Amino acid sequence: MAELAPYPFERLVTRMFAELEQRRSIFDLPERKFVLDPGGRDWSVRFHGAQPSTPLGPAAGPQSQLAQNVVLSFLGGARIFELKTVQINDRLVIPRPCIDMRTVGYNVEWSQELTLEQSLEEYVKAAMLVEMLGASGKLALAPGFGRTVFDMSVGYDLAGIRSERVGAFMRGLLDSSATIDQLRRRIPAEHAALRDLDYPTKISGTLTLSTFHGCPPDEIERIASYLLEELGLDVVVKLNPTLLGKEETRRILNDALGYPDHVPDSAFDADARYDQAVGFVDRLDGLARRLGRSFGIKLTNTLVVENPGDFLPKSEKVRYLSGPPLHVLAMTLVGRFRETFGDRIPISFSAGIDRANFADAVSLGLVPVTVCSDLLRTGGYGRMQAYFEKLGERMDAVGARSVDEWIVLAQG
Repeated sequence: MAELAPYPFERLVTRMFAELEQRRSIFDLPERKFVLDPGGRDWSVRFHGAQPSTPLGPAAGPQSQLAQNVVLSFLGGARIFELKTVQINDRLVIPRPCIDMRTVGYNVEWSQELTLEQSLEEYVKAAMLVEMLGASGKLALAPGFGRTVFDMSVGYDLAGIRSERVGAFMRGLLDSSATIDQLRRRIPAEHAALRDLDYPTKISGTLTLSTFHGCPPDEIERIASYLLEELGLDVVVKLNPTLLGKEETRRILNDALGYPDHVPDSAFDADARYDQAVGFVDRLDGLARRLGRSFGIKLTNTLVVENPGDFLPKSEKVRYLSGPPLHVLAMTLVGRFRETFGDRIPISFSAGIDRANFADAVSLGLVPVTVCSDLLRTGGYGRMQAYFEKLGERMDAVGARSVDEWIVLAQG
């Protein structure tokens, strides 16, 4: 059974505004860490036809599954929220500890800690809380800097995704009117005016597909086709770093970077090869265009490595590597896909993003640039402010006033 318990919506509303009034913080993030004004720059990007105000977002992970997680990401400057991946098996027993952030980042948890019904409500709550903050006038939010995209994430096989409960989850984000009506009535009396806000009922029309490790390439293609054709979603398919192949993956990880982690042969045996991925990416892009939908890829998922059992439970034979070494592997794949497709296939990115490399990732035209491991370190969502400080400094140094100008001037 899931161990995580969501906070009641009425308590979240009361605490959010009371804490801001009394302590100048929200959910323990001090106001001085809020990112509310781009300082005259245009950080907006295009994503599935929308125009969110920044390219930054939380990657699907433990830091994007509760309503307050999403609010904190918004306050830190994120505008594209990749919600934590859900699946039909929502009664997982997750070993503890499940995350190791002592060094680069490892985990053994890989799905939601809430039920599907709880997850749906959390994401609707999050969207409503963000809407409340924008409408309240209590934040010094720059005009036009509040545009957001909520991006749902599901996995891990076609049977589960086609199930009634996962289907209800996705339909519930495509049309959230019923959940919104229920939550309106729970807004406390002291904030009764917020009950009448015109909350958008379509929380999300986009989806990042997480097929996890070992999903056959034809299964990936069938799932993405189903999401595009049957549900009418704009789709991003998250791919694995094993696309680099055994020799190149181990050469980069072990020889070039010097990390001792061993990637077992089994991590490659069931995963798609690069040529197979190129094939289904090309076909899915064509399908999306014929349907008038949007399609892209995400680089990358975590990397399967052996678990020595020195911190994470010994019962888990493998663990999932993230952080700095994954950044190099994923950027290598960005280069390969750009060589193959040019800029025809949009690429979103998640691997070892931090304040030192965020601006460079944005300069490559990656949208969104998402982060997980760095937010799990000391400082949490307050670390995001430094991302924008660095991006602003880098843009100012070359005279770029928008992300498009930054891409041109930084990369030529």
